[in-house]
Amino acid sequence: MTDINENNAAIDSIDNNCSVSPQPNNVFDPARLRLTQDFSASCSVKKRLTVIQVRKPSKQEFIRAHPDPDFCIETAVLEFKEENETYLVDPSFWHDLPGELIPKVLYLTINRQGVIRLWPIRLPDEEGKLDDWNLSALESADIAKKSWVRVSSNRSAGMYETFEALGNHDDPEWPDLSFSEILKIAFKNHYIDDWNHPALLKLRGES
Repeated sequence: MTDINENNAAIDSIDNNCSVSPQPNNVFDPARLRLTQDFSASCSVKKRLTVIQVRKPSKQEFIRAHPDPDFCIETAVLEFKEENETYLVDPSFWHDLPGELIPKVLYLTINRQGVIRLWPIRLPDEEGKLDDWNLSALESADIAKKSWVRVSSNRSAGMYETFEALGNHDDPEWPDLSFSEILKIAFKNHYIDDWNHPALLKLRGES
C-alpha cells in the first residue's frame, strides 16, 4: 500500500509540474496584444554585413564618401574587366606581376539606402599622368566627402560629371566596422596571396 501511495504522489507531482497554462477567454483582447514600452529593446537585432561590392556608383544613386582618410587606401589591384572582377593583391607579389597590376585608391562610399561599397579609382602613373575619366572621378569622390552627389558619365566630354543633391539631407550613418574589417569582407574571395590562386592560374593560362 505504501508503494502505491508513493507512486500516486509522484504522478501528482508530475501533473502539477507539466500543467498547461489556461487559455485566455479572449485571445484577441487588445490588452494582450498591445505593444509594451520595452518591445523594441527586447526584439532588437543587429544587421551583419557579409557582402561589400567593389565598383563605381551607378549614375542614378546619390552617394557619400567617408571623410576620414583612414577609410580609403591607395593600393595595387588586378582586374579582369570582362568578368568585372577586382582582386586585392598581397604586397609580396607586386614586383612579380609587372604590367598586370593597377594602382588604385579605394574609397568607402554609402548611398541613400545605406548600402556601402568600395569605389576603385585609378591613380596617376609614374609620370603623374591621368586621363580625364579618372581625374574627374577623383574630384567627385572628394566632393562626396562633404555632400551627397550623383556621378554620371559624359561620353562626349570623356569625363564624369558631378551633381550635388539640392535638398538638406542628413549625414550618413556609417557601419561600426574598422577599414580592415571592411576590406576583409569586400575581398574575402578576391585576395591574392598564393601563386596557385585561381586568378593567377587564369593569368598564366593554366586554367
